[in-house]
Amino acid sequence: MQKSKLWTKDFLAVSLTSFFVFVIFYMLTVTLPLFATDELHASKQSLGLIVTIFLVSGIVFRPLAGKWMTTLGQKKVLLIGVFIFLIGSILYMNIHSLSALLLLRVLHGIGFGMSTTATGAIVANVIPEQRKGEGMGYYATFMNLAMVVGPFVGLTLTNTLGHTAVFTVAVVSSVLAVLCSLVLRVPEVQASSATNEIQPAKGLAAFFEYRSLPISVAGLVVAFSYASVISFVSIYSKEMGFTQASSFFFVVYAVCLLASRPFTGKWFDQYGENSVVYPSILSLAIGIFLLSQATTSWVFLLAGALIGLGFGTITSSFQSIAVKKASPHRRGVATATFFVFFDSGMGLGSFLLGILSTAAGYKGMYVFCSVVALLAIAAYLVLHGRKSQKQRIISQNESLGK
Repeated sequence: MQKSKLWTKDFLAVSLTSFFVFVIFYMLTVTLPLFATDELHASKQSLGLIVTIFLVSGIVFRPLAGKWMTTLGQKKVLLIGVFIFLIGSILYMNIHSLSALLLLRVLHGIGFGMSTTATGAIVANVIPEQRKGEGMGYYATFMNLAMVVGPFVGLTLTNTLGHTAVFTVAVVSSVLAVLCSLVLRVPEVQASSATNEIQPAKGLAAFFEYRSLPISVAGLVVAFSYASVISFVSIYSKEMGFTQASSFFFVVYAVCLLASRPFTGKWFDQYGENSVVYPSILSLAIGIFLLSQATTSWVFLLAGALIGLGFGTITSSFQSIAVKKASPHRRGVATATFFVFFDSGMGLGSFLLGILSTAAGYKGMYVFCSVVALLAIAAYLVLHGRKSQKQRIISQNESLGK
């Protein structure tokens, strides 16, 4: 039987929209603390607020965006989100105080939360059902590439042309995200069915998809452990004398992720979720543990390879599971539910692990996070893995006529 087409214009459009938004996110995450220090003379204690306020703003508006998609439609919410994101990117050009920057981060976080929640829901409807795991994997690859491109471009521009060049690229990327959103065709059947044929959810159910909660909680545990990498690996590498190798850490991360992507997505669809998730979490745990033991650049980069292979595969797999659990008209809410927990794990991890690193050092922190990553295996098993295995056995027996 011929496979349904995956690489359509709409799949590329939604993936590129996500890419441009995440490029700006990662680019500003690493450069705004430098801007606040150099231009606004902000104290070290206030630098953490630049990221925290942004994430909190996005977390608050994700469930709202999920609800709005069931009434307004997915494309309308996406367009509102990317236009807010564009306005925020333009306003960075005229920031002259820390308080103004923090207020702008609230606005930018709203646009980020709405647009990324919408793209996650839209792509789940654009991808053919029988290629869901493969398609979500490639979609996640665009986000993972942004994780490499954003910091590299941001730091390079900061060091050569200054902060204005960074903000200019942010505006250009935002415009490209808007253009990709405009050409995207989104089937709005879900919105009409949700409002006309299906009783709208009430209370918390309007904001959270309960069937996606178990995998979202498992995602929170994974994100908590990964926060040690995204938040502290640059400082840790400098402390360990891996400054030169640190610039290649996420490059190795991306290469290994891209090399595995054609296989892991297909395995997810053909052999089930567990066949991909368990090895991926184990790879993440080993990679984080290697960080704690790294004494050479080669071990440091090997850790990056294992972390990229593991974490990049986990995020796409968990998101795919979350949207598969929901009805088609609730996929926006399911996506919002997953990212609320995922972002919360990342934010909570960054805060608490910063305290832990002060007490136990970065090596001790990474040992602890490798254990947390192993606990994620148990969390996944209890919350989803056992049910998934039972369902797969039942399906196989039914296909054999038993």
